Amino acid sequence: MTSVTSAAAMKLLDVRLKHAGSIVSSAIGEFTSSTAGLQEIVCIRAGGTIDLYRIVISQVGGGDKANVDNGDDDDDDEVQTTLKLITRLETRSVLRSICSVRVSGGKRDVVVVGADGGCCSIIDFENGVAKVLHCPAFGKVGCRRDTPGQYVASDPRGRAAMIASVEKRKLVYVLNRDAAGEVTLASPLEAHRPRTVVFDLVGVDNGYDNPIFASLEVQYLDHEDAVLSEKKRISDLKIKEENGQVGSNDSGKTDATLGRYGDGFTKQLAYYELDLGLNHVSRRWATTTHRTACCLAAIPGGADGPSGVLVGGEDYIEYVHEGMTPPPLPPGFEGAKKIPRRLISAIPRRELHPSSKGILITTITVLRQKKGKFFALAQSELGDVYKITLQVSKEDKSVVTKMTVCLLDTLPIGIGLNISKLALLFVPAEFGDHCLYQFDAIDIEGSAVTCTSEQTIAAYLKGESRASSSEDDEEDLFYASPENAAEFAPTFRPTILRNLHKVFTLDSLAPVTSILVGELAGNEVSPQLYALCGRGPTSSFRILRHGLSITELAVSELPGIPGAVFNVRDEKSGKNGKFYDRYIVVSFADATLVLSVGETVEEMGKESGFLTTEPTLACSALGNGDKGGGICQVYPGGVRHIQRGSVSQWHVPGIKKIECASANESQILIALVGGELIYFELDPLSGNLMEAATRDVGADVCSLDVGAVPKGKSRSLFAAVGCRDSTVRLLSLAPGSLLEQKSSTALGTTRPHSVALSNDLDSDTTGEITLSVGLDDGSALRAGVDPITGAISTSPSRRFLGARPVAVSRVTLQGSPATLLLSSRPWIGRGSSSGKGRHAMAPMSYAPLDHGCSFSNEAVKEGIVATSGNTLRILSVGDNGGSDVVLGAEDDEAFNSNRVALRYTPRQMCLLSAKISTPGTSSAAAQSRKILLALVESDYNDFGEEEKKTMGFDGTGQLNKSSSKKKTGDSNRDVDDEAMDLDDESDDENTNMEEKKEVGDDDEEDEEDNEARVTPIRGPFPSEPGRWGSCVRLVDPADGCTTLECIEMNRNEAALCCASVRFHSRGGESLLAVGTTTGMTMNPLCHNSSHVILYRVVNGERLQLLHRTQVDDGPVLSLVHFQGRLLVGIGKTVRLYEMGKRQLLKKCELRGLPTMVKTLQAAGDRAFIGDMMQSIQYVRYDATANRLVLVAKDRSPRPITCQELLDLNTVAVGDKFGNISILRLPRGADVGAIDVTGTRALWDSSREDATPKLETLCNYHIGEVVTGMTRASLVAGGAESLIYVTVTGRVGALVPFSSREDVEFYSALEGFLRTEAPRPTGREPQAYRSYYSPVKHVIDGDLCDAYSQLPYEQKQKIAERLDRSVGEVMKKLEDTRNALL
Repeated sequence: MTSVTSAAAMKLLDVRLKHAGSIVSSAIGEFTSSTAGLQEIVCIRAGGTIDLYRIVISQVGGGDKANVDNGDDDDDDEVQTTLKLITRLETRSVLRSICSVRVSGGKRDVVVVGADGGCCSIIDFENGVAKVLHCPAFGKVGCRRDTPGQYVASDPRGRAAMIASVEKRKLVYVLNRDAAGEVTLASPLEAHRPRTVVFDLVGVDNGYDNPIFASLEVQYLDHEDAVLSEKKRISDLKIKEENGQVGSNDSGKTDATLGRYGDGFTKQLAYYELDLGLNHVSRRWATTTHRTACCLAAIPGGADGPSGVLVGGEDYIEYVHEGMTPPPLPPGFEGAKKIPRRLISAIPRRELHPSSKGILITTITVLRQKKGKFFALAQSELGDVYKITLQVSKEDKSVVTKMTVCLLDTLPIGIGLNISKLALLFVPAEFGDHCLYQFDAIDIEGSAVTCTSEQTIAAYLKGESRASSSEDDEEDLFYASPENAAEFAPTFRPTILRNLHKVFTLDSLAPVTSILVGELAGNEVSPQLYALCGRGPTSSFRILRHGLSITELAVSELPGIPGAVFNVRDEKSGKNGKFYDRYIVVSFADATLVLSVGETVEEMGKESGFLTTEPTLACSALGNGDKGGGICQVYPGGVRHIQRGSVSQWHVPGIKKIECASANESQILIALVGGELIYFELDPLSGNLMEAATRDVGADVCSLDVGAVPKGKSRSLFAAVGCRDSTVRLLSLAPGSLLEQKSSTALGTTRPHSVALSNDLDSDTTGEITLSVGLDDGSALRAGVDPITGAISTSPSRRFLGARPVAVSRVTLQGSPATLLLSSRPWIGRGSSSGKGRHAMAPMSYAPLDHGCSFSNEAVKEGIVATSGNTLRILSVGDNGGSDVVLGAEDDEAFNSNRVALRYTPRQMCLLSAKISTPGTSSAAAQSRKILLALVESDYNDFGEEEKKTMGFDGTGQLNKSSSKKKTGDSNRDVDDEAMDLDDESDDENTNMEEKKEVGDDDEEDEEDNEARVTPIRGPFPSEPGRWGSCVRLVDPADGCTTLECIEMNRNEAALCCASVRFHSRGGESLLAVGTTTGMTMNPLCHNSSHVILYRVVNGERLQLLHRTQVDDGPVLSLVHFQGRLLVGIGKTVRLYEMGKRQLLKKCELRGLPTMVKTLQAAGDRAFIGDMMQSIQYVRYDATANRLVLVAKDRSPRPITCQELLDLNTVAVGDKFGNISILRLPRGADVGAIDVTGTRALWDSSREDATPKLETLCNYHIGEVVTGMTRASLVAGGAESLIYVTVTGRVGALVPFSSREDVEFYSALEGFLRTEAPRPTGREPQAYRSYYSPVKHVIDGDLCDAYSQLPYEQKQKIAERLDRSVGEVMKKLEDTRNALL
């Protein structure tokens, strides 16, 4: 522990291991190119990153279509839809809102971003590169209520954008283009309105008239006006009483009941018009809306629709537009006295939802299909998605006469809905994984659960009239009551997806509530990260492993232990410029096995032409596919050329043997014993191999590689040769200087085991060549090679991979070149996807491999064929055919995860050590230890599992399939082919969202289709507060975290914390202590009772209840083992318990803590108490007096969320504002805490100024709420770091520096980058990291990583100021990250 908290280590480096998974907002459009039909999604994430994803539709076994349908592709190929990360932009700011806009005259969209930098940023992603077009400042930095940035909206015609604050201020920017076609931004026009709170903002589509923006807002009065208004109301009421004019309802009829403009809660929809002629913004029109309205969506206007706005609120969706006429009366109510003024429709409700609670619509989006045709999708707070259609008058297309709302499906709760032109729906989830769905049907009005505006207006007209209310007030009161909506709205039970199916999942850990690091699986090298993730039905327990996930496609036994494996391309299988493999060649010590690749893999004999009685040193298909170049095989006695059924051989002269060889499509290089090299080339005219050059390198050769032929070239220009004198030499293969040495590098005391040359850019442009060397000591060396001179860089990067010599080979990953490195653990590495970032390397989560190479056929587009022992294995990287690989994806570390579904929201977990007795034995020696994990889960406003079953609720939706089928009609319905068609005037004719027919019945769907249709469903909502669902789960991490037992808590009892405790009275047996609270409500915070429950683990399989102890003084939120006893945080009290026979026995306590005990940790006789509002309280136990003594506390109030002890005197804490601080007890502060003499007065020790204060060693603003941290090492035997997780799903590490040189380097680099790094939102990096308190002794690793993204000129400028080269700076950054992982 001293290594973490030494003097040098108090300078920390923040290293991000995994980006935040939570998405704040998103927009869909065409951002990178004007290519027809290209659909992309831009997302702003917590932590200040902007991600751009492209929707890629590809055919398994074929090429990527990238949204465009290829007529040459085989119709029988399976279509795969994925989201591909194009670019990631770091802003180092708090991103608040985003919208897309296509400026007039453009064919691409740009994005407008609102952040906390006090600027309006317009960003262009042309060709996948982010460029800030404009970033004008308009206000102060920070997320202030009167600083614009919370809402952004654009004119649908691309002429203007409005950015608004939560209160008062709105600014309008006019967008245009100059003579050069560049986007211009005019000075902002003010549309401020005092005492106005904005809830949503949207641009109204009114054709090419003046741009209009719709704002959902509330106007409130000044305090003085409010007081005068209340006095006037009371005075008027008294006058009426004196005159006897008070009715039965007047006393209760107040502004709070009916709502009045300016009362602070009556919402209005206001139109703000931008007059392009006068260059002025005015408030054009306003009307009152539903009091619970919270979201808006614009309806297409002009020639495309009636224009207007959809307003979503509780239980209803309303259509509003300026100048609209009252809706027509429903059939049968032509003579009604009431005249409805609102075109409004109720939404279908769930059967088990209480009638006293409304259902809030949280988001609405509209898709324009073709001219005059459109639809909208809306999602409720329960996750139900509704389709909304508007019916217009036949006489006047601008008049809406009817609204229809029908249930589409139930999806995870999202922060938005993004509908693509490709019949896809992207739902960025509020919590959990983000999903991409394919539409199966959209024209569902005749078969789905439906509610119309006619039914809603008819229900209002049937209602009783109130004589004392006006018609407007009466209508408002009717729609304000959830009971009224529950009376007539149709009901349904949620089921599995019926009109959508999931095609892709974007992983997200958010929210993470706790983390634990350790090697608990029992058979792995590196430790795993165990995280509690999700909320409600999307809760999960994730096991993260550093590395890439591997899918094992085939395993077969071999007749012996192979020495090498090769692939031979089939020159006749070219498809879309790509070739598949024809043979797999396995070399043994004295033989060669040739396997033919087709629909099946079969062994070949002499018909293959290979010499099977000798080992194979190298083999390759010759030629570029246009001519039959044949196949070459290199064996110890010579070179064999197999061409058109004939075989020609070149034999080694004399008694020499070939020691090693390498070959590509046109070049062969062999090394004889003694160091002689012989080079062959393929004659392009005759197709024969010709001996071109020989050379003696003067040392025995142990490995060599001629490299791959670059695309568009006929040869590789260099060859790498590894010699036994511990050198690697680079030889020229250019025609004028064959085998001429260009450069060399010395390896020290170790020898090269294998070498490989790879091109970083697989394109026509000449990119840098990378030399990878596998060493005998288990390390891998990587260096850059100048493509012109062949000079090897002077600062190669070296990394230890394992205990075995490293074998290096070239493979393909996501269409780009990569390197496979095999040691005691397989690794894979490749350059950044953007071409400017760092080289990424990650282990593969698979068993050790001996030899490997790339593999490709029609079934496996990008695979690896490898050997392990006497088995041959075919593998693919990733779980979705490589589409989910993040290696090299904009500096994100590669983690693969396994998930275990949970019942409720996970709160805490702890480790348990259980004794396991061998059956049939009774001796103590036969007992072994087993490590288990205990999890506590609980959900507020939820029922327990048994209550849900009693109510008939099924969370999977499977039981409701048959009943739903009866309600929704025939599932084999024919859908109108034009239901999802897009506008004929769109850029791409092939991007029409054509409707598909459902094929087959649900009962006949295969298992894969069922998995794509399973959706999380929230349980019934209780009608009264204080209801909880909770359980305690015991899992076995050594068996894939399978659940051993799950104990459901009593009714309304919530398990909130747990801990492992070893009581001295129980002989040190590990027991599970669980803190529970019954009937707790959040507002106000109160509860009925609290308990501490003790369980023991029986034979490592189940939990046995020992006893329950009721406690008072507040809810139990934290537990910790303390000197053979249990220390419990109960409200404002910390209490120490000893175990008794029937309950826990209270020993001592410390009362009067500031607010509520949130976290507890203990070491020796000391305890660190984290208060919910007042930071850390340091307590020491006085054993002589049996009391807990407050020793010191923090001088700054911090709302603690988590803490981790670094040593006996130092603690790291995270707070609710996204800060991490490290606090230390001052030297000698605890000496006077315990008075052993008894002479000191009690009032002297209780004075506030007499309590020592903790010293603040480090301060750093993460930007996301830190929910868990632990001190651990991510590499076996590596140095410890502080690993933390955030509520938004980020995983990071605070790495202590081990030398003064590192501190000086990173401090200087950070200082230079603070001025040189781009600021997309205008936020200054140091100010962002000092959001709440000045940054102290922590280096911003994200800012340092931005060095690799800078242009080369800026890199060189900074490197010169650091007295280093660019390569040395990049190597330093990479070595620091490699030391952590």
